[in-house]
Amino acid sequence: MASITDVSPLAPAAFPDLPVIDGVAFATAAAGVKYQGRTDVMLATLTAGTVVAGAFTRSSTRSASVLDCQAKLGKASSGTAAIVVNSGNSNAFTGKGGVESVEAITAATAQACGTLQERVFTSSTGVIGEPLPHARITAVLDTLSNTTSPAGIADAAKAIMTTDTFPKGASASVEIDGETVSIAGIAKGSGMIAPDMATMLVYIFTDALIGQDALQSLVSKSNAQTFNCITVDSDTSTSDSLIVAATGASGVNVEGQDAFADALHGVMLDLAHQVVRDGEGATKFVEVIVTGAATDAEAKQHAMAIANSPLIKTAVAGEDPNWGRVVMAVGKSGATADRDRLSIRFGDVEVAKDGWRSADYSEDAAAAHMKGTDIVIGVDIGIGSGTATVWTCDLTHGYISINADYRS
Repeated sequence: MASITDVSPLAPAAFPDLPVIDGVAFATAAAGVKYQGRTDVMLATLTAGTVVAGAFTRSSTRSASVLDCQAKLGKASSGTAAIVVNSGNSNAFTGKGGVESVEAITAATAQACGTLQERVFTSSTGVIGEPLPHARITAVLDTLSNTTSPAGIADAAKAIMTTDTFPKGASASVEIDGETVSIAGIAKGSGMIAPDMATMLVYIFTDALIGQDALQSLVSKSNAQTFNCITVDSDTSTSDSLIVAATGASGVNVEGQDAFADALHGVMLDLAHQVVRDGEGATKFVEVIVTGAATDAEAKQHAMAIANSPLIKTAVAGEDPNWGRVVMAVGKSGATADRDRLSIRFGDVEVAKDGWRSADYSEDAAAAHMKGTDIVIGVDIGIGSGTATVWTCDLTHGYISINADYRS
């Protein structure tokens, strides 16, 4: 049975070797916010002129940190900037005290790093409803600001983990006009994953030169096709934050460059997939592909109904090709469907066609696909040209064990 200490069987073999991004430096500390004997605070400092874009949860109970970041995003400034993240406590549902904690942390960070308070972005992740002991964070900021390293991104990825079983990182390099532009990102997330604007905590850094509006446009577009297309348990966090920082240190203007847009999208998709692969208790990575819907939006509605269905997720865990549960999910999704045009496949195995079990259906072939670790559920609605792809994982006893003991 899975536990928080077990590494997901879907984890990559090792943390990737991420490139150093000019203009970014990292430091971590063990502040004892909740965890003992492990780092739980990360500081990233950003060179003067860095532009910041992002996306955040639309939860009506979002945290004080999220609200503060949303208020600051897009404000013009050419000065330095900083990002401070703590794990162990989400500073959500903490009322006036939560706002005071954010104010204290951003003020102390601004002083320690020699930047403006409006250029300090914070995130908190962990237990909801507990006052954040922010003095433990402010107490380590001077040390953090004096020990930053451009090569510290791997340690930063570890410091932001909560129930994650492995740190998550991804990168890309792209050549534009003979010059190299680099992108490196880290993420945390394992449970309470059903993004609504962004997801979990994600920080992506690039040395590209780009305006804030242009960067924001790229981030929003790719976010809709990556982080907003994953789900572990259908629960949207109060703290979901995606921050992308472009230092401009390469001197390469990437506005209007499809190669950069594609590279950024690839990093975001890689991180999103890693979050699903670290889904609490997960043993299977599931791709749900819907075609033939009335619109793209309705295709996604069908796909998320499938991906969020406990009946489907437990069938996947049990390696059971129970396509009847897929029929159920399509029917309940609320999007347009015609029972007699519906076709379903597991991997390359067609199990249903035009509203009936396929004449060529092989239970053994379908079951063989379900025994793998990467599962594909394909559904053609048969009424239009709308398409969508989303990603999820199975639902196991491990998920229950982790969340039953989460506050213990």
